[in-house]
Amino acid sequence: MAMKDVSVVLAHGAWADGSSWARVITALESTGTRVSAAPLPLTSLADDVAALNRSLDRTEGPIVLAGHAYAGAVIALARPDRVRALVYVTALAPDEGEKVADVFYRTKPHPQAPKLVPDRDGLIWLPEDAFQTAFAQDASADDRAVLAAVQRPISLGCITVPVGRPLWKDIPSWFLVAENDRMIVPETQRYMAARMKAKTRAHAVDHAPIVTAPNAVVVMISDAIQSAAVN
Repeated sequence: MAMKDVSVVLAHGAWADGSSWARVITALESTGTRVSAAPLPLTSLADDVAALNRSLDRTEGPIVLAGHAYAGAVIALARPDRVRALVYVTALAPDEGEKVADVFYRTKPHPQAPKLVPDRDGLIWLPEDAFQTAFAQDASADDRAVLAAVQRPISLGCITVPVGRPLWKDIPSWFLVAENDRMIVPETQRYMAARMKAKTRAHAVDHAPIVTAPNAVVVMISDAIQSAAVN
């Protein structure tokens, strides 16, 4: 199988939408890779998995799934039929029976991590100043302004339900550890990557390397594509 026969489906995290993958999308497409970004509603974990599966249904051939942050939990629960590899970009990877919140709050947060409190509708918004202090401190002012303007809240139902058996137990996985992440501490990332037995690379990047260090993300996804093409 040729690498061009492998498709890539990207899943965005909390407080973001598919546009957060823009630089990764254009870089992959410039190599002839078929790529799409799944629109996740962030209304419940089950809703997000269903939305991701609808995107998989619209995608041809074998698939590499990549998830940023919260979406690590989502891609691990996707329909496995044609998924050949998983790529975690500073992402959360709860094990069977764990909740997203369990791994997110596993250790003491970074001193500059925002305090996250649900509103009266059970939705968690990221404080606007957190895009500069914790979410994407390496981004340009313009990029941070866009991220803040398009942010989408995440429901408590996304992070407070136990997950099923994750695909990373059965499918090869890659993990980009962000050493300067102030949202998901690097210690937690390394812990998750180790128990996944993921092929791991660490970079001195912030929580949003899909925006601030897209080349590092593309290299990792390309490695997964190559592996999927061989296998």
